[in-house]
Amino acid sequence: MDELEQDVNQKPLTWKQYLVVASLLFGLFFGAGNLIFPIHLGQMAGANWGQATLGFLVTAVLLPLLSVLAISMTHAKGVYDIGLPLGSAFALVFMVLIHLTIGPLFGTPRTASISFTVGVLPMLPKSWAQVGLFIFSALFFICAFLVAYKESNILTSIGKILNPLFLLLLFVIFLLGFFSPMGRANAQKVTTAYQQAPFFNGFLQGYNTMDALAGLAFGVTVVTAVRQMGKTTAKSNAKVTAKAGVLATGTIGLIYIALIWLGATTLNHYKLSPDGGVAFNQIVTYYLGGFGHALLATLITVTCLTTAVGLIAAFAQDFHRSFSKVSYHTWLFLMTLASFLTANFGLDTIISWSTPMLMFLYPFAMVLILLSITSPLFHRDSVVYFWVVLFTLVPAFLDMVAALPPVISQSSWALNLHVVQLKYLPFAAIGMDWLIPALIGLVIGLVCHFVKERAARAEA
Repeated sequence: MDELEQDVNQKPLTWKQYLVVASLLFGLFFGAGNLIFPIHLGQMAGANWGQATLGFLVTAVLLPLLSVLAISMTHAKGVYDIGLPLGSAFALVFMVLIHLTIGPLFGTPRTASISFTVGVLPMLPKSWAQVGLFIFSALFFICAFLVAYKESNILTSIGKILNPLFLLLLFVIFLLGFFSPMGRANAQKVTTAYQQAPFFNGFLQGYNTMDALAGLAFGVTVVTAVRQMGKTTAKSNAKVTAKAGVLATGTIGLIYIALIWLGATTLNHYKLSPDGGVAFNQIVTYYLGGFGHALLATLITVTCLTTAVGLIAAFAQDFHRSFSKVSYHTWLFLMTLASFLTANFGLDTIISWSTPMLMFLYPFAMVLILLSITSPLFHRDSVVYFWVVLFTLVPAFLDMVAALPPVISQSSWALNLHVVQLKYLPFAAIGMDWLIPALIGLVIGLVCHFVKERAARAEA
């Protein structure tokens, strides 16, 4: 047998090795954003929290796991390789959009704005909110820049101690919520959107975690770790990643279920909050008082800071690799500055502007993930990719326009586009209008592939 076709390590991995991979995956996917969105979903879904949870788990748990498997099965070195069957230009644009979304436009600024909203804002007078955010985010990103610049692992070391403490605090809150609930989740008011399609609204809320995009961008870290354990073939690497992934994402899924349920119970005491950050603070203060809030503020800030360092460093490394004329440290500075500026728009504004971009990118991410995993069936033929992505483009663009803030989405031209969208595209009302066109594109692509393959065999 060819050496490349067998693993360097033929022995099964130990449980300890599986836990190492699982902890890597957990760290990759679980951050502060993963706390606030499930809680807010629970508040919006109310009595329909169960159906909404199922939808949320598909895009916030299953899809991120599949994104890492896609990296593993295709031997990809990152998000660029996932888009490469459609050409280097598409791959580069897709990579840049993914990194900008999880980086300086939305994901990284969110680490500072969530820390501020949950930990600091409740202690400030309303008139100081904007100044407080400016000072906090400046200190936050200066610290993140210095740690990433020196490539120091001090924050990671601190994180290894404080992150488990953060999870322990979360577990305590779950126990208190379970034994002394604020109210019955199944008896709470349901917002209008979740009365009709709770599953699909939960599905769309899962986009906000950005974990499927993070899996594409940083999943190579996990895949490389598995390769270093001697599982070097695509099949065994994917098998190990899948087993460890089920352990990691299963744990995250249980946390999500508890958070969504907890969010629904809060409606007995609190009004629907503008975002999950406010709701999370209310929950902690309700159960643990001032001390709990102070502890939460410290732990969530360190957790978010660790995430921010990882994001700005990964962004600078990838962009330096693709645009090497600009140094790593220059990219790092630009990324940090952009994240700081965006963070000062506030958490609610960041979320409102990130939603349209996610509505546009997620359909592409989903089809590319599924095509990558199933690519051995059609030899990763670019024609299949082409037709699926082409048919996904229009509905994804229309979903983005419909999700833009009212200043754009309520303009006459956008409203006219939305009327056409609702009339001609099935499932447009629930944000799933890309599904049927993508399937049509898949059928066309597969027909083209097999016709081309048959013709090639006939010539041979």
